[in-house]
Amino acid sequence: MAPPARYCVPGERLCSTEEATAGSGTYTRHGFIFSSLAGCLERKNEDNELPVVSVVRDSESQLLPNVGAVVTCKVCSINSRFAKVHILYVGSTPLKSTFRGTIRKEDIRATEKDKISLGDAQSNYLLSTAENELGVVVARSEAGVQMVPISWCEMQCPRTHTKEFRKVARVQPQFLQT
Repeated sequence: MAPPARYCVPGERLCSTEEATAGSGTYTRHGFIFSSLAGCLERKNEDNELPVVSVVRDSESQLLPNVGAVVTCKVCSINSRFAKVHILYVGSTPLKSTFRGTIRKEDIRATEKDKISLGDAQSNYLLSTAENELGVVVARSEAGVQMVPISWCEMQCPRTHTKEFRKVARVQPQFLQT
């Protein structure tokens, strides 16, 4: 009889990198392998090498954001240190239910991409805009009008002509709908 399946959550420490090699659905940090997905733990032994540890999801289950995924979010609240968001899409796939995320002020930049780890078991993801393609796509001014990007770091209200500093996304042509 097969041993019962072990289920993991994002950020859960699975084992040491001396015991196994990281496979899909995992990442390494400080000599340990962690789960980047909610799913079932798999260990596969190949020849005389270390076993490969992976985390796999049930294909029928909810799509979850994982480390390195590009997500589309709606900002819910902003304060001087961070923005709270709801994650609506992973890549181009809409989620069945939203997940909470946080974008810290120090993670809004064009370079120095961090290795972002997933949050706690309550699905609060830590996000970054540390690539040129990532940032604000749609914004509304205080006048309620959709703002227009005028540079990679500024948007302007077409009605009042006020400018606001924003880290503007460079949306790739294949993602634009005509």
